[in-house]
Amino acid sequence: MPKNTVVKRYPCEACGSSFTTKSDLQVHVRIHTGEKPFSCEVCSASFKGRSQLKVHRRIHTGEKPYSCQVCDSSFTTNQNLKRHVQVHTGVKPYACPLCKVCILSFTTKADLKRHIRTHTGERPFACELCGSAFSQKPYLQIHMRVHTGEKPFACEVCGSSFTEKCNLTVHMRIHAGDKRFSCKVCSSSFARKEHLQKHMFIHIKKDESA
Repeated sequence: MPKNTVVKRYPCEACGSSFTTKSDLQVHVRIHTGEKPFSCEVCSASFKGRSQLKVHRRIHTGEKPYSCQVCDSSFTTNQNLKRHVQVHTGVKPYACPLCKVCILSFTTKADLKRHIRTHTGERPFACELCGSAFSQKPYLQIHMRVHTGEKPFACEVCGSSFTEKCNLTVHMRIHAGDKRFSCKVCSSSFARKEHLQKHMFIHIKKDESA
């Protein structure tokens, strides 16, 4: 056996995966058991491994020990740094095998996996409360606010709060006086596109009654 060969002598009885150390096997087994014994002291998040908790804590401390040599960006994990560096190199090694017209490629395997769902229609992230399913985890997290009532994006001017940041951005136009959607028939203008669309029915009804 070559000197540099890594021996994986600890197999998982559930799936057959093998590991070099007993501790690695113990962490892996928690995937099957769902056990998360390492809890964050600041929030309610819990993790299967101690290293995962260590990385998570950086969210609260603001620590970003991995810095980009090209720009001033820094990251909580080395993996995120490697993903970022590809922005500078332009390398996109993961090509979509399903795109027929143009070949789309992506910087990470995770990005490719998310893209492929646009072809397959797969929605692996399901709401346990109502059954709604989504193609990406962030979409599920936003959806859950419908059930929890959480509105984390608050207006500093009037105190109104919203489930999504984009809704807060649109709301701020009211305070700024930004009415970018103008009616082509009259001089009315609106902060939201849907308000303009509703307004247009007034002109449609006038034309129908004329």
